[in-house]
Amino acid sequence: MIINAKIASSLEKVLPGKAPCFNEYRSATALKGEIFSFQVFYISEDDNRIRLIPSVKSPESLDIELFDVEFAPSLLPAYRDRNDEDYITTQPGLFPDVLRPVPTGQAITALNSCWKALWVAVNLPQDLKRGKYPIQIELIPEGTDTPIWFGEFEIEAIDAVLPPQELIFTQWFHCDCLASYYRVPALSEEHWRIIENYMRNAARYGMNMILTPIFTPPLDTAVGGERMTIQLVGVSVHQGEYSFDFTKLKRYIDTATRCGIKYFEISHLFTQWGAKAAPKVIATVDGEERRIFGWDTASDSQEYRLFLVQMITELKSFLKKEGVLENCYFHISDEPHLDHLESYRKAREGVSEALKGCRIIDALSNYDFYSEGLVDNPIPAIDHIRPFIENNVQDLWAYYCCCQCVKVSNRFFSMPSYRNRILGYQLYKFDIKGFLQWGYNFWFSQYSSFSIDPYRTTDADGAFPSGDAFSVYPGEGGSPIPSLRQLVFNEALQDLRALRLLERLAGRQKVLELLDENFGAGFDFENYPRSAEKLLEFRETVNRMIAEYL
Repeated sequence: MIINAKIASSLEKVLPGKAPCFNEYRSATALKGEIFSFQVFYISEDDNRIRLIPSVKSPESLDIELFDVEFAPSLLPAYRDRNDEDYITTQPGLFPDVLRPVPTGQAITALNSCWKALWVAVNLPQDLKRGKYPIQIELIPEGTDTPIWFGEFEIEAIDAVLPPQELIFTQWFHCDCLASYYRVPALSEEHWRIIENYMRNAARYGMNMILTPIFTPPLDTAVGGERMTIQLVGVSVHQGEYSFDFTKLKRYIDTATRCGIKYFEISHLFTQWGAKAAPKVIATVDGEERRIFGWDTASDSQEYRLFLVQMITELKSFLKKEGVLENCYFHISDEPHLDHLESYRKAREGVSEALKGCRIIDALSNYDFYSEGLVDNPIPAIDHIRPFIENNVQDLWAYYCCCQCVKVSNRFFSMPSYRNRILGYQLYKFDIKGFLQWGYNFWFSQYSSFSIDPYRTTDADGAFPSGDAFSVYPGEGGSPIPSLRQLVFNEALQDLRALRLLERLAGRQKVLELLDENFGAGFDFENYPRSAEKLLEFRETVNRMIAEYL
């Protein structure tokens, strides 16, 4: 039995049938409190299949997790009409993405038909002593005690702790997808247990804001269609009078807080793409449960407006009592276009007084919505953000989704990982306060028409390039399986945090000059180095400067 193996950075992807074409990666620096990852690529040189037990030896102070990098299929890796060649490939196929945990003693499979990868995630504790830490990796054939491959990676811990994340980051958390995939009743005890597992995963990898479905979110839903009811605010109607129950909302907030979530993104008060109707609202009416608002309710309906004003008033009182109102952000409608300006204006005006003093955010890309005072914190797509930056919009957010597929950062299967990770440096340069991405776990087809198996269908039934709709996979027992893209994006967030630390030591101007020196004076959301090595080298520079200042 002969194994060929190479150690590589977290930014490398090797497709089936391709050979690695990167330089080996043997050492790096990291800050305390960081999750540092690298990979071991391996292939059998003779046997068709070899079962291997990976063994890791390291100082006891390091917590090391191993993941088997599994391939996921993609029939839509990229849109055909894009004008961008910075993709690994645009052909359908298999892509490395699923990070299946490898418990101690569990085997992985080496093949002679393709290179595979073992992902090594090193959790550096905050109280780690400064110094160099060797990590030894062995691959041992199952049933034997003798390694057939040995490698070593060295991490040098800088004597500084990665600071807390200041960026507000949300990926839309789809509770109905969890209930649907695991086949449990919505908001049952088992559903709550699963929700908590997924919240904990999200928080661990940088998500500190969570979509909070006070009513079933009117997102990715066909006109006239319905998503599974996930409604945290109980509504009762008795003799025409509304009353509200916030028991489930309190449990959701308490659960999220326990998992490390700080901010709450109140779901949209009007439908997507134009604010033309009300979301689905279920109520107990004189003892009978039924839908009281939905697609058949115009957004300017007087009855719905009166309902909203009363609900928002009581909701704010509840959130204030819970001590989270200051950390709540409200939505009007998602992704309104310029021809929706008037319908959005009417929707906003109908709740402006009730939402006075609250933060209102919405994903939109036309500057007119902000210039006319219709949204407090606009969230433009990163390929439409320039006018917002040029007009010095304060507390600016940003987002991307499937449409951001030309020149800019994104996390599609088919994109090189540097295109995922570069975002952290871009967010720093333009002092972005929050970032939104719509798909933490959207395991439905487009418009939520039916459920999909995310291990087989990764493009929402041919609607969005693979990698857009979700960042986690469903695991056994109601626990999430992370993706390669999720951990690389967390590295982008860690890069941002490292720059914030350097800023406190050297000043913001010094950090901006450093970015320009390394990435060019034109560095922005579309112009950046297309190189994994460049990103890794720059992070080493940042770490060394932090060490020098300290």
